[in-house]
Amino acid sequence: MDAHGRTERLELADQELREWEATVLDATPEGIVLSRSAFYPGGGGQPADEGTLLWQGVETRIAGVRKGDDLYLIPVEGEPLPAPGTIVRAALADDRRSALMRTHSGLHVLCGVVFRDYGALVTGGNMEPAKTPGTGVVGTARMDFNLPEVPPGFKEAVEAACNAEITADRRVDIRVLPRDEAFAIPDIIRTATNLVPDDVKEVRIVDIVGLDCQADGGTHVASTRQIGRIRVAKIESKGKGFRRVRLEVGD
Repeated sequence: MDAHGRTERLELADQELREWEATVLDATPEGIVLSRSAFYPGGGGQPADEGTLLWQGVETRIAGVRKGDDLYLIPVEGEPLPAPGTIVRAALADDRRSALMRTHSGLHVLCGVVFRDYGALVTGGNMEPAKTPGTGVVGTARMDFNLPEVPPGFKEAVEAACNAEITADRRVDIRVLPRDEAFAIPDIIRTATNLVPDDVKEVRIVDIVGLDCQADGGTHVASTRQIGRIRVAKIESKGKGFRRVRLEVGD
């Protein structure tokens, strides 16, 4: 069982799950602990999910997730709290999760293209859903690389290569491997620093088949075509030898 404290982590195995039933194990204004949860708690640059809990005709809005000894769903201030033992119907904010899945997978495409074509590793990244509806953009993101120089035409070449990989409709596979087996895969760590803690014995692998295979704990679409389209918005210098690529993911 994939778990964090007492909570079974459903989203690690099922990226498409949006609603499920669970039992409340604990509830305070600081956090609600469920027996089962598909709320992504945040990490690796991907923000935590938002959503709702429905119970006995009452709705509790969830504003985020906090990781501690348990996985704590953070209620919106002033929301009613279900008592321990209550059966709740949990639901994710679907548009937000779907946007983040598309954006996260888009970042992995970017990572794969830049590593393949320029040999650069990732030094940081972040993503968020688009703040302005109706623009066709579902998410914005940035990824930093240890790229000493920006070659001529880099921005246009990277954008074209990313969208070619999206059009190729590459499958996105997820599997969990023992640590030794995972680290035997060439270039499985695409970050300049290995961020997988030493005490992690099983490593979750996200594989954009034929392009990018790396350790990752976030949520993703099932194939690259589901990403939509990538626009490289800007290339920035972040100091000697480091470049930041800002992108938009949309329709």
